[in-house]
Amino acid sequence: MGIDDNLSDPIAQMEQVPHLQKLMAELNSGLSLYWEAADRILRQCGVTLKPPEQATFSLRMNFFSLLFLYSYQRAGIPRYRRILYAATLQCLRGMVTGCDNLLDDEYKQTLDTDIPAAGHRFRSVVDIMVSDRVLFQILMDAASRHELALDQVLNASAASMKTMTRSGIQEAAEEKGITAILKPKEILQSIHHFKTGILFQCPWDIPLTIEKVPEKKRVRLLEGLYRIGLGCQIMDDMVDMAGDIQSRKHNYLVSLIRHGANPVEKERLEKSMKPSSRTDAAAIRCDRYPEALGQASGTSHQLLDDGLHALFAVEHRFLVTPAIRFLENRIGVLHLVRQAGS
Repeated sequence: MGIDDNLSDPIAQMEQVPHLQKLMAELNSGLSLYWEAADRILRQCGVTLKPPEQATFSLRMNFFSLLFLYSYQRAGIPRYRRILYAATLQCLRGMVTGCDNLLDDEYKQTLDTDIPAAGHRFRSVVDIMVSDRVLFQILMDAASRHELALDQVLNASAASMKTMTRSGIQEAAEEKGITAILKPKEILQSIHHFKTGILFQCPWDIPLTIEKVPEKKRVRLLEGLYRIGLGCQIMDDMVDMAGDIQSRKHNYLVSLIRHGANPVEKERLEKSMKPSSRTDAAAIRCDRYPEALGQASGTSHQLLDDGLHALFAVEHRFLVTPAIRFLENRIGVLHLVRQAGS
């Protein structure tokens, strides 16, 4: 089955692919495990969890989880454990989102509870604690069904902590603000490597404590996910350029401008980074730097294309183009990509 590149909604197209429909059924089973366990845990604490809406189970809302689940299927992991890992993915998602909320002093909802909305920091703490407890509970439930041994439960639980810390250390390093603009290659290898590249491999931390996957297959799948993560992070940097300058965080596009060869863009960046201009988001819009934007867009597209080709089986590589298009829409760079001509 092919996909018409001219259709406007890539998700609607992908939803018609039989292979993805089967994986979405597995993903929804895993998500149901998560929500049922979270509800039981919160009810014991006197907190009411609102049942998830149907959109919560959609491909649009779970695109990355589907990519991870696809990688499990390609590795030959059996269906019943793929469903288990789909539930652990939601646990990790809840913990990562909760941590991001605390670090960024915002609230992106993962659990819709009756905890007062004004207490968004506490809500984030609860989201993290609940997801951590759900993770242990579903692993223990699998052990009670003799699907896992107790030592595998403990190893998997420890692996989830590894998942949380590997990427979080980089976030912590930027909390006080950066003092130097690294070169583009250094940004990718030293910053985005941990921030998003490794983060996209973390969904394999738990399965690798349980599964035996041939090294050649494992390395290719993990490398594909790594490249997808880097590609997404560069697109994030395109969108977040002004905010990253204001909060003094590493940004790939800023690095391309500072270390690039375009004197006009360099001078424009220097002016925008002065304390008197730093609060003016309009002065540091990335579309005012077309040469660097084109370079960032091209690098991001190549990383995504390489990563998705490594991830998808040959018979599913028609999904590469709509997947990239969806990510460009999702992250909010489609207009910038078109402007850059990528």
